[in-house]
Parts: sequence; structure tokens; C-alpha cells
Amino acid sequence: MNESSPPICDYEGSGYRTDFWENQGRDYEDLVERVALHRLLPEGGRRVAHLGAGFGRMTNELSGFEQVIVLDYSRTMLREAQARLGANGRYVYVAADIYHLPLADGSCDAAVMERVIHHMADVPAALRQIRAILAPGAPFILEYASKRNLKAILRYVLRRQSWNPFDLQPVEFVPLNFDFHPAYMARCLREAGFRTERRLAVSYFRLALLKRALPVQTLVTLDRWLQPTGQIAPFSPSVFTRNIAVGDTPPAALNGPLFKCPHCGTPLLQDGETVACPHEHGRWACRDGIYDFKEPLSS
Repeated sequence: MNESSPPICDYEGSGYRTDFWENQGRDYEDLVERVALHRLLPEGGRRVAHLGAGFGRMTNELSGFEQVIVLDYSRTMLREAQARLGANGRYVYVAADIYHLPLADGSCDAAVMERVIHHMADVPAALRQIRAILAPGAPFILEYASKRNLKAILRYVLRRQSWNPFDLQPVEFVPLNFDFHPAYMARCLREAGFRTERRLAVSYFRLALLKRALPVQTLVTLDRWLQPTGQIAPFSPSVFTRNIAVGDTPPAALNGPLFKCPHCGTPLLQDGETVACPHEHGRWACRDGIYDFKEPLSS
């Protein structure tokens, strides 16, 4: 990582899959996020980038695309995703950070990122990188954690939290964990070159008491009914948006090289199990089916 880069949240070696998701009482959250993703995803396409894919929890929802780039900063997460999804040509596993994406400009005709941007200290920089890899008109499905949610508003009114949920600036409630105001995210997306087409309010019933009192499918049905209210004014803890890459550049490059140098942007040359920058800015390995841009090979 470049010394000037924002700090990165690294899930290397974490138990995220087993400690947070599997058998941890989050079936409701998982299901309503899938409902939202289905509502916003196009039917299919050539190549989609699943950014911050983790262990591939939601990657199987991208079945309409010919090729799926499964990208995460954690190699261990990618190995879990590989075990979950399989090692075949349809999935390309890439270890890289969002601030230095090694994917060629215009090389994807869709992108998805959920439960990731809340770890981003520099949202505008991350969105600019994502916009660069998308062909004109490509959809970008983004989920973010909203600070203007009902629980936060109630806590603020009762003086049980110091930060104001109506303030536009992000709040970092623990290191590298941010909540965002919907208006702030709308501005960042617009300035990065996206037009937001649709917005869904998701996970209104993310409360332990409600999840104990009501069946999961009942909560999912209620959430499904409420999600469209996000178009007007989301007050949910999670917001899903469908955003379109506007403008004429970069030109679509679905048939060109997939990887570019994360430092200079030049297409990388494949040499066996490595890819290299022709301007000698670095060489990176492909180990066990995972392209590792987390750190370059030594000279």
C-alpha cells in the first residue's frame, strides 16, 4: 500500500464468516439484502466486479453475468470465497484494495459493493476508482450504512449519543467504521460520475427484540414492503442504491486486457503465473488461482 493512501481495514485471518454470519442470528439481514440486490441488479451482462466480496456471501446472486471478478483485500477471505464458489474460469479472484484497483478502465459492465464502504476513510477516492473501471452506462449497486436511521435519531433525542444523525458529515463510531448521511453519499456519487436511479431502505427491523418476537419470513416480508420508501426518505440502518456511470469515458474495454498497473494504469503483461507492468512499476503473482495485488513481488 502506498504511504499516502488512506488506512485500509484488513480482514486477513479474521473469523468474519463464522463469527458474524454463520449461525449468528443474522438470517433476516442476509435475506433482505438479497431482496434489495435482486431489485437493483440488471438481468446479466459480460463482466461484473464484486468489490469487497469477502467470503462470497452474496456473490452467488450474480449468476446472470458471464464473468465475476471476486475482489477483496483479504487473501483468507478470498480463499473462503474460492472454496464456496469454485475455482473455474467464470470467477477471477483478486486481492487488492479499492484505492488502487488493478482492473482496466472500462473493463466491467457492472459493479456491486455491499457492507464495504463503511470501512472507507476516503469515500470520494474509492468511488472515483470504481467509476474508472466501469464502461459508460454501467450500473453500480452500492450499499452503505446510514447514520440517519430511526435508532440513531431516537438515541440522539434521548441524549444517549453525542453525534447528530442529521449532520451531513460521516461519523466514525469506532476506528474505520463509518455511518453516512444519505445526502452526503448522494453528493459523493454525483461528483464521482454516477447518476443515482433508485434507492432502497433496507433492514428496518434489525433489532434483537423484533427478531426474537417475529418469524424471519414475516420480517423479510415487512422489509420488502418498506424498501421502496427509500426513494423518498430512507430512515433505515442500511441503504442500497442503483447508480449509473454517466459520461462517454472510459470507453468500454470488455474485450481488452483485464488488469492494469495500479500505479500507472498501463495494461499488465501476463508471464506465466505473474503479471507485470511494462514500465517496471511492479510484478504481481497469481497463487492458487488468486491474483495477489496486495503486495508486489520483490525484484
